[in-house]
Amino acid sequence: MTKRLESKYKINRRLNENLWGRAKSPLNRNKTNPPGMHAQRRKKLSDFGVQLQAKQKLKGYYGNITEKQFRNIYELAVRARGDTSEALIGLLERRLDAVVYRMKLAATPFMARQLVNHGHIRVDGRRVNIASFRVKDGQVVEVAERSRQLAAILESQQSRERDVPDYIQIEANGMKGTFVRAPGFADVPYPVKMDPHLVVEFYSR
Repeated sequence: MTKRLESKYKINRRLNENLWGRAKSPLNRNKTNPPGMHAQRRKKLSDFGVQLQAKQKLKGYYGNITEKQFRNIYELAVRARGDTSEALIGLLERRLDAVVYRMKLAATPFMARQLVNHGHIRVDGRRVNIASFRVKDGQVVEVAERSRQLAAILESQQSRERDVPDYIQIEANGMKGTFVRAPGFADVPYPVKMDPHLVVEFYSR
């Protein structure tokens, strides 16, 4: 089983964070120990451990993307102008699966990736089935006409767990939206505390 197919709630328990703010998270039932029958109590982390955990949290939040992909995004952020941590967040939020998740077309980033991979999403009218596709400012993301009655999408849209951020403009039916701009770190509605500057420190070691 690959890391991408790993149970998302195990990620929550390992990091001791309800990463996506979901009511179904086992952390809401006081399961705070790491996963596994013989899990040990958590110990105080070293500076390296704190940086590693910050990286694992951010990587896990976006559907537990692979280490190679995450490192590549970091390298792009380093080459961008301005603050590296802000650039890192902006690049992560430009991922097509992240945009689909922000539009409330999917209940989790994992489901958002699946919708993209299965061809249910269009960008500027064209089918895109690559979850890491980088959405540009002004591009329109929408659900394919044949997929607009999928129960999972309709249920996600009705969820009150989160709202659509202001850097995505949604049309009245909720099935189409425009990516207005790449957000800054302060604009992203993370349900838990993220520390992208620690991620930068981790990779800069």
